[in-house]
Amino acid sequence: MNLHAKLLAREAAGRPLRAGLIGAGKFGTMFLAQARRMRGLHLTGVVDLDPARARARLREAGWEDERFAATSFGDAVKSGRTHVGADARALIACAEVEVVIEATGIPAAGIVHALAAIAHGKHVVMVNVEADALAGPLLARKAAAAGVVYSLAWGDQPALICEHVDWARACGFKVVAAGKGTRYEPRYHQSTPDTLWEILDRYLEIKDRGSINAKMFNSFIDGTKSGIEMTAVCNATGLVPQSEGLGFPPASRFELAEVLKPRAAGGQCEREGVTEVVSSVDRDGRDVPHHLALGTYVVIEGESDYARRCFREYAMLPDRSGRYAALYRPIHMIGLELGISLASAALRGEPTGSPTGFRSDVVATAKRALKMGEVLDGEGGFCVWGKQTPAARSLNEGYLPLGLAADVALLRDIAPGEPLRWTDVRYDAGDVAVRARREMEAAFAPTERAAIGA
Repeated sequence: MNLHAKLLAREAAGRPLRAGLIGAGKFGTMFLAQARRMRGLHLTGVVDLDPARARARLREAGWEDERFAATSFGDAVKSGRTHVGADARALIACAEVEVVIEATGIPAAGIVHALAAIAHGKHVVMVNVEADALAGPLLARKAAAAGVVYSLAWGDQPALICEHVDWARACGFKVVAAGKGTRYEPRYHQSTPDTLWEILDRYLEIKDRGSINAKMFNSFIDGTKSGIEMTAVCNATGLVPQSEGLGFPPASRFELAEVLKPRAAGGQCEREGVTEVVSSVDRDGRDVPHHLALGTYVVIEGESDYARRCFREYAMLPDRSGRYAALYRPIHMIGLELGISLASAALRGEPTGSPTGFRSDVVATAKRALKMGEVLDGEGGFCVWGKQTPAARSLNEGYLPLGLAADVALLRDIAPGEPLRWTDVRYDAGDVAVRARREMEAAFAPTERAAIGA
């Protein structure tokens, strides 16, 4: 690792890495806490629809007011301070900014900002994994054509999982499965922002309920965020979704290799080379000891007797047969680690994970009986959850991506558990997110349809 040395070299040369942040939510604020301490980085601007909120977040993250007192992006470049405002396009257009961090969490906004940044020759760090799941392969292709980097966000689980996969393959191991942990019970797919609390109160002590975005939190509970993140991993690594999506098998960190090997070998994965998310609770609701709720993992195969012997000798958490073993990271630190992505993109020209194909999708799936005329409320809401689905199936069936299942009216009744289709909703074909998604489908459809049954 030499990113810190490269940052110090930029600092010494008087050319700090200049970056701009769009979105001052939880992830953005965690990044701000460390950005002020990163040598060789100048955060030129922070943009949010509510600049007052952004200033409050900066103070919360330990910034003194003087440090974000720049009156414009130009003034920020000259003074070394940070400008706070609401104009994302002005930030993206600032000639000195090298990297744009998209952290709004809104799929359409993420696509708009990424396209604008690429057009201006900026690297993009896509914290907004919702946008990546919706159109990331297209954005990555456009970035490559423009000679810039499009990257997943280090500190978030998808980028960490991509690193596990890359490590394994670079060492010559076959990747059997990769993914993360979460808290899951089958009934969670029906969770809403109203029922969320009966679940959260069991394992989190949130005294001020008004301090969190219940809809966002519910996306983690109802299985949507897992589908989104594993879709990002598949599209970046070449791993594939299982045909019925995620199974969420319970497993401790010491059982990963046993549980996440192929069914043909006695495990619970459909095949090798897939993503899966393990649950920190058993199906009867009891906590799994030594669970991996905040962590990430990769399961590998030892393809020689000697390698398998080494698995045992070096406590590589092998399964009972000794053929498979697991490596895991117990936690992820979200925005506190994001500086790795910025430095890697700008100083090495390398992403910390980036889509290379359209292999997985996230399909809007009814949480309950939905009626014609109802307006869908998107991720984490009362109407739908996002199910990971092979891209080929999504394309062939005309399924509606979760990222477009907001503020659209239903054209027919939908049964509980039924996947929605484009033809089930009244959508705006001219919307920028819809156009980007349709462009991606057209660009990648031949490859994915040919992969059916592979």
